[in-house]
Amino acid sequence: GFARLGFWQLARMHEKEALLASVQAVLAQRVPRPLALAGDASRAGEIDWAAGRGRFADAPAVLLDNQSRNDRPGVRAYRVFLPDAAGVAPLLVELGWLPLPGDRAMPRVAPIHGDIDVRGLLLPPPSPGLVAATANRASPDAVLATALDAPQLPPLLGERTLAPRVLRLDPSMKGIGYARDLDVLPNTLPPSRHLGYAVQWFALAAAVLATAGVLTFRKPRA
Repeated sequence: GFARLGFWQLARMHEKEALLASVQAVLAQRVPRPLALAGDASRAGEIDWAAGRGRFADAPAVLLDNQSRNDRPGVRAYRVFLPDAAGVAPLLVELGWLPLPGDRAMPRVAPIHGDIDVRGLLLPPPSPGLVAATANRASPDAVLATALDAPQLPPLLGERTLAPRVLRLDPSMKGIGYARDLDVLPNTLPPSRHLGYAVQWFALAAAVLATAGVLTFRKPRA
């Protein structure tokens, strides 16, 4: 069992290393692709650099809970974006991170009016981990969610469905959004931590094996 856990941690390390390599390749080229790719279910797990024009829907903002930054608790703010291209599914655009005070009073996300050009990383939404995916109205103009694939989220935003990927805005875009970056592994373990855990699991496996060997082959006392 310990050995299986070790191999599982190694697999997670390789997955995240591949993810980071893919992101670096995309960021090195930054060839803009259409926002229509956000709704392509066959590419739901891929990462692209995308750009397009449209407007933000007159809908509540989405606040993704349990999002820390520099060891401070907070939320990531999203709004529904409606691309100009016909037939393109609405998608969530990440505007950035906002801190939460001690009383967990939800911050207000300023509305964004008019047509606008957006660009950034088109990628799967952040993983909720072991937390159940839920979404509830936190205020008249905001929805608090633990995961962006919560089934309650589209109806709360007045949409029938949302694209399976989200757009993380380019941090160099000025005059819009809040503190943000292009870190694709926020609030999760980096590959090096998975390697460390794998070593620990393998060490426990070796200790159990050594103990079993001693107990099996030692000579019984008279």
